[in-house]
Amino acid sequence: MASRSATDEAHRLDPAFPSTADAPALAADSDARPIRARRRDGVARLVWVVLALVVLAALAYFLWQKNQSREAIPPVASAPAEVAPAEVAPPAADAAPAINHPIEQARGNVPPSVEQKPLPALMVSDTTMQNTLADLFGSATLGRIFYEDAIVHRFVTTVDNLPRKTLPLRYLPVKPPGGAFVTTGSDDALAIGADNAARYTPYVRLIDAVDAKTLAGIYVHFYPLMQQDYRALGYPNGYFNDRLVQAIDDLLAAPDLTAPPALAQPKVLYVYTDPELESRSAGQKIMMRMGSANAARVRAKLREIRAEITASGNTDLRKK
Repeated sequence: MASRSATDEAHRLDPAFPSTADAPALAADSDARPIRARRRDGVARLVWVVLALVVLAALAYFLWQKNQSREAIPPVASAPAEVAPAEVAPPAADAAPAINHPIEQARGNVPPSVEQKPLPALMVSDTTMQNTLADLFGSATLGRIFYEDAIVHRFVTTVDNLPRKTLPLRYLPVKPPGGAFVTTGSDDALAIGADNAARYTPYVRLIDAVDAKTLAGIYVHFYPLMQQDYRALGYPNGYFNDRLVQAIDDLLAAPDLTAPPALAQPKVLYVYTDPELESRSAGQKIMMRMGSANAARVRAKLREIRAEITASGNTDLRKK
C-alpha cells in the first residue's frame, strides 16, 4: 500500500494514535506529569471537604438533639442549701405544783396511843385505822357509821370527789343515812321535806363531838398513807392536804338555804328545779340536803379543822 502523505494525515477526521515508538517521547513531554498531579490533588481536597462537611453536619445534629432534650425536660429547682438543725432543748420534766398548805405547818394534838404506834403499810392499814376510829368515836359508832374496809382509800377518794359533780357512792367512808329521802308537796310544788334533816342528825352529832385538834393530829400522823393513796389515784405530783383544803372550802361555799329548795323528778332521781343549785358540786348538794341548822353546825366544825391543818409553826407534830 502506498504511503500516505503528510497532507492526508492532517485531514483525517479520526487521526491515528501515535505508535508505541512515540511513547517515550510522550512520557518525556514536560506538560504531561503536572496535569495528572493536579487531578489527584483536586480529588483529595474534594474528599477532605466532604468528610469535613459530614463531621460538621453530625456535630450540628448532635447539638440540636441535645438542645431539644433540654427543652423537653422541665428545669429542676436546685435543692436548698442544707441548714444545720437548730438545737432544741429537751422538754423539761413536769414540775411538781406548788404546795399551798404543807402538812408540816399543820397543828393538832396526836393522842399518845396513836403516836406511839408505828405507821403501817397502806395495804394492811385497815386494822390500825379501825382501832383509831373506835378510840376517837367509840366502838359502837364504828360499825354503825363507818365502812371498815379500805378506810384510807375511801376517805381519800371521797375528799377528791366532793368538789366534783358526782360522788362515787361505793367509795364513801360512811354509810348512807337511814330511811327514805323525805319530800313534801307534789308536781310543781315538790320540795325537800323538813323532816329530811333528821336523817343527818347522827352524823352531825358525831362531828360536833370530835375535837378538831385531836382529829387534825390523827390526820397528820397518818398523812403519809393518805398522800400515797392520793398519788395512786392518778396524781403523781399531787398534794393531798391541798386537795382536802379545796374540798373544805367548797363545802363552806354551799348556799345557806333558809327555805326548802324546790325539786323535780324527771325520771327516778330528784333534781333541783333551780339550775344554779343543780349545777353545784356533790359536796354542796349534801350540805343543802341536810337542812340549814345541820349545815351551820357542820360549817363551824369544818372551819375549826381547816384552821388546824393550814396553820403554821407547831413543832410538836412530827414532820411527814
